[in-house]
Amino acid sequence: MFRLRDPVPMRAGNPVQRALRVEIESWSLREPFRITGRTIDAFDVVVVTIEEQDFVGRGEAAGVHYLGEDPASIVARIEAVRGAIEGGIDRTALHSLLACGGARNAVDCALWDLEAKRCRSPVWRIAGLQEPKPLLTTFTCGADDPARMADAARAYAGARSIKLKLTGEAVDAERVCAVREARPDVWLGVDANQGFSRAALERLMMVLERERVALIEQPFRVGEEHLLDGFCSPIPVAADESAQGVADLDVLAGRFQAVNIKLDKCGGLTEALAMARASEQLGLTPMVGNMGGTSLAMAPAFLVGQLCGLVDLDGPVFLRTDRAATVEYRDGFIDCGSMIWG
Repeated sequence: MFRLRDPVPMRAGNPVQRALRVEIESWSLREPFRITGRTIDAFDVVVVTIEEQDFVGRGEAAGVHYLGEDPASIVARIEAVRGAIEGGIDRTALHSLLACGGARNAVDCALWDLEAKRCRSPVWRIAGLQEPKPLLTTFTCGADDPARMADAARAYAGARSIKLKLTGEAVDAERVCAVREARPDVWLGVDANQGFSRAALERLMMVLERERVALIEQPFRVGEEHLLDGFCSPIPVAADESAQGVADLDVLAGRFQAVNIKLDKCGGLTEALAMARASEQLGLTPMVGNMGGTSLAMAPAFLVGQLCGLVDLDGPVFLRTDRAATVEYRDGFIDCGSMIWG
């Protein structure tokens, strides 16, 4: 049975002495990336470093842009609880101190990493997981001219799974057809990022079925989940923006068939692992995704992926450069060594 091991407690009468460092970094993309309502030129992330004696733990967060988070707001939330973090707070107490979102994600992952160093045991073992294996991951084509999206799909030469960003525009049908023609061999999913109306989805459905699309992600806006009531989709529908944490899952069951878990949304590895297990119990296929970032952000998400039926961890492939220690992409799979994190 899945069980998180309790954080290593502080010794009585021997307060933990920690130093917290919070930094903002900007990582340029190879080229602009478009989703519904937004074009991205760089991944701006917050990196938290917690030092305790000779041990160092790190965590990275990009935040949740559609909830108004940016690096400055993430840093402000972390700085507001600096005293508690440096005073020795553990992951359980952190959950009560910070709400879900990028700030808690960065600190939570840093605490996991720190504990792994202190215990000389990898995070996967502390978390009660099996030893991680490489995972089949999707590779994403941003919303663009159909021909350019087809070129992008071809450029993912080793990919076995591709996800398309759609926007609710009439050109979406051409985008899907162009990519399927370019890559008849791959699993294909589409992600609207809340960009569809129900009428737009109904018009597109015939094309999606014909082109063998296997997943529709977040078609409608948050708060409009009821539009799925009575909509008998032959293609599974996944919740993304509609699913922030464990507390959201009950209302999604019956409307969605899958849920995309992102550490930036839910506030770290601790909550993400709980979401993966709870999703399964509710009959929802757990999926792990990312808000973008470097290999440091993919590493904890890779552990969540060990519990998921769908994996979307391609953030670093869009970067001009990555960190010194990187995840490995090969033959459509992602692999993540313990030298990166945890």
